[in-house]
Amino acid sequence: MALSASVRARLGVTVSAATLLLASGSAWAQAGGQSSPQGADQATAVDDIIVTAQKREESIQDVPIAVSAFSAENLDALKIEGGSELVRAIPNVTFSKANFSMYNFSIRGIGTKAISASSDPAVAVSFNNSPLIRNRLFEQEYLDVQRVEVLRGPQGTLYGRNATGGVVNMIPRLPDDVFEGVVKGEVGNYNSRRMSAMVNLPITESFGVRLAGSSTKRDGFDYNSFNDTKVNDRDMWSTRFSAAWEPNDRFRTNLIWEHFEEDDQRSRTGKQLCTTDPGPSRVGTVNITSSVIQNRLSQGCLPGSLYSDAAYGVPNGGAFAHVFLASLSFGDNAQGVPVQAVPLGTDPYAGLTQSRNLREIATSYDPVFRVKNDVVQFNMEFDISDQLKLISQTAYSEDNYYSSQDYNRFVSNPIFNSTDGLFDSLRQPIIGPSALPGGYYTDPQLGTSNRMVSVDLSRSDNRQWSQELRLQSDFEGRFNFSIGANYLDFKSQDDYYVFNNLFTFLAEYYYNNAVGLPSNQGRQKLLCTPQATKECVYVDPTSIDKLAGDGHNYFRSKNVIHTRSWAIFGEAYWDISPDMRLTAGLRYTDDRKVSTPYPSQLLLGADRGNPGPSSGGYVSRGYPALPDIDQRWDAVTGRLVLDWKPVTPFTDDTLVYASYARGYKGGGANPPRVDINPQVIQYQPLAETFEPEYVNAFEIGMKNSLYDGKVRLNATAFYYDYTDYQVSQIVDRISLNENFDARSMGLELETVFQPTRNLRIDANLGYLKTRIGDGEGSIDVMNRTQGNADWMVLRPWLQVPSNCVAPTKHVQTILSRPFPDNLKTGALQALCGGSLRTGTFDPNYTSSVPFWRLFGFTYDPLTEAPNGGRGFEADLSGNELPNSPNWTANIGAQYTFFLGDWDLTIRGDYYYQGSSYARVYNTEYDRLRSWDNANLSVTLERSDDGLVFQAYVKNLFDKTPITDAFTNSDDTGLTTNVFTLDPRLVAFSVSKRF
Repeated sequence: MALSASVRARLGVTVSAATLLLASGSAWAQAGGQSSPQGADQATAVDDIIVTAQKREESIQDVPIAVSAFSAENLDALKIEGGSELVRAIPNVTFSKANFSMYNFSIRGIGTKAISASSDPAVAVSFNNSPLIRNRLFEQEYLDVQRVEVLRGPQGTLYGRNATGGVVNMIPRLPDDVFEGVVKGEVGNYNSRRMSAMVNLPITESFGVRLAGSSTKRDGFDYNSFNDTKVNDRDMWSTRFSAAWEPNDRFRTNLIWEHFEEDDQRSRTGKQLCTTDPGPSRVGTVNITSSVIQNRLSQGCLPGSLYSDAAYGVPNGGAFAHVFLASLSFGDNAQGVPVQAVPLGTDPYAGLTQSRNLREIATSYDPVFRVKNDVVQFNMEFDISDQLKLISQTAYSEDNYYSSQDYNRFVSNPIFNSTDGLFDSLRQPIIGPSALPGGYYTDPQLGTSNRMVSVDLSRSDNRQWSQELRLQSDFEGRFNFSIGANYLDFKSQDDYYVFNNLFTFLAEYYYNNAVGLPSNQGRQKLLCTPQATKECVYVDPTSIDKLAGDGHNYFRSKNVIHTRSWAIFGEAYWDISPDMRLTAGLRYTDDRKVSTPYPSQLLLGADRGNPGPSSGGYVSRGYPALPDIDQRWDAVTGRLVLDWKPVTPFTDDTLVYASYARGYKGGGANPPRVDINPQVIQYQPLAETFEPEYVNAFEIGMKNSLYDGKVRLNATAFYYDYTDYQVSQIVDRISLNENFDARSMGLELETVFQPTRNLRIDANLGYLKTRIGDGEGSIDVMNRTQGNADWMVLRPWLQVPSNCVAPTKHVQTILSRPFPDNLKTGALQALCGGSLRTGTFDPNYTSSVPFWRLFGFTYDPLTEAPNGGRGFEADLSGNELPNSPNWTANIGAQYTFFLGDWDLTIRGDYYYQGSSYARVYNTEYDRLRSWDNANLSVTLERSDDGLVFQAYVKNLFDKTPITDAFTNSDDTGLTTNVFTLDPRLVAFSVSKRF
């Protein structure tokens, strides 16, 4: 791929800087390393970092794995205060929040793009070596950390869950035998107030405890112009208690309990963008003059660039099936003329535009964000002998998540007509519960409004228990080993809701109106009970905060998962010679996942065979479960590594290694779709499950220390061969997971240069090339026809969630007939499979409205249309994997002035991420532009007193890049949720260690 001039320039700066580092080191060495008389610029070696990447303590330069590690001091210097900011210091790493309750941390193009509740993370997140399937380590801020390790590449042997992309391991500080404490306070822009504290208490010679806590409060980053409020704020706190006991030299144990809590208006997603689709004005030779017909041929939003002015439009709300159906007549005026609840042809968003500011939204419903997370870990180590150690790790975690926000982040026009002065069919004034005085409608979850209001809710509750046992040797000879076994039990319930007051309105006024009542009772709503005389749709009367969850007046995706996994694993280390080692590891994993499917029930009721509208459902209330989906896989994975420590004339220490690793990640079940009766509404079935993914990973690397330890230079090259990589998209209102074969290759360079005790420079560079395998394909919901003019996109019946394609010639035939719009729209819906109760194009089916006789053709969308009417597959061969920028780079420098008792350090960091794609289709709509980020800090420290003053600026140039994007469902217009960075943050802090 050709690079733009700006990209080449930025990368040139980074590469040139790395070259300059080596050249400077060489010059310094040739000069003999002479220091100034004061010694202020005396050269010092780069601090070594001890890591546990191979479950034993080793220097990071001795580990034959691509691993980046950061001590607490490194994290503070780089102003990395949470997991999401690690991207600024590691090559070929990206991060973005996901649309629901999790995130996508991607390493070398491999991340968690499968968002099903049953999918596993590709990059495992571990707390002190214990894997956590659900966690908040990328939302909470680091607290009293010893170090953070990021292992790149599949880690299938030693770590507690198979991770095809890598591992992020956060290791907290534990009690030691020295009394100490620290208190830190910080203030900044957005009215930021942050506090943290730690105290280490050695109770006896063998027992100690450590307490740490932090709190962050900050005003909102985003502006809600409709409510004139600041949203996307922070109000969160963390605590950690740890205790360590070492009664003798052979036995050690510790207990850690960490609690995190957040209750604020954090936005789960960013702004919602849309290039408005007005619908076609002409089909074949037929001009379309009716807005109703034009809307029914619109998909809501078009696949335009997210960076164009047009992207700040709104969806064609007239295309929504719930808006179209709400045009029912619900009363007559004094002249006996019917009045519609919502005027036919209404577009709730007509004439609206959005601010071009990604940090400005317009919503009547401010976000709500609540999280509670607890992790408890109990560790024991017993030295069986001087050469053998037995290690036990037991961990338990709970995570409760609740996030609600406006579904669209823009406000509709008023749409409801008023019942004031209207009469029902019995000529009685419309009063009481049926009335909409002033055109205002009251929804039990969303309150009273004359506009269309839509809110979503993502909620999850889960718990996890894991146990690991390991036996490690430390023989003096040429052979050592590590063997172990672990077990994990994970239970989760994830709910996703979409509330819309038109959904409730349709339930109450369309399905739940009684018929045949005595004239003295007027127009009444039908109570939705098992004894109801006709089909009804139950309306949940509870509020969002206390939701019963059994209503059919909202969309609910309920996902219940139980995962049980056990594994046995081991690694053997054989020193072939004093400078060469062979590492061989194997792992056998047995995974079992039980998914309990609960189909969605939006606007579905029990059909009792009575006159009136038929929704196609089986039940009126509640969410009956389908039979469990019980899946089981087993896999043998492992790695083989040969590393060599040659003696060279130009380095102090060198490690060269080559490795092969086999990685595996379990499959899962796709969420169930609508619980629809195929005798009423037909649509194409989708895959019930998705496959596990596997990777064969090849890597070569070199780690070097040069110039008496003043330069550290590491380089890595890798090649991945992926089978069945898991990627999701929204289809039929569910997260449909698909599998694609892919290839990935790249290069990574990491260097640290510290020529004097004053100056330190860090830099890294990553190059990544990914390619989806030949012959892979998928249906792009934004472009179902793939440019084929013989087919068109149509809007379906209300209960059918997704758009369809139909022959253009049939659409033209329907539109050319001199029939009313409602008959034409019914025919167009039938082209999508439609409702057999309202007609079919099957000539052998006799219905109340036989469309085939009216329009003169026969058509079966399930057999005659591509993929059952879903559309044409896009050819993905050779496309890049999502969130896989070709280039990432970072360079940072710090200089310390030694001023007597005080040290003054000035540091700057610059990060660059190249362009990438948000989806596998690699269209202009999917493109994510390159972006960069700069940070500055100034630190004044007096070590003798443990006193530190610091001022910093993060996101110096206040950039607002789009870091990722998510395409919403067809029936809400294919809008796009985008994600971005925090704005510029300026703060000043004081800390005191004692």
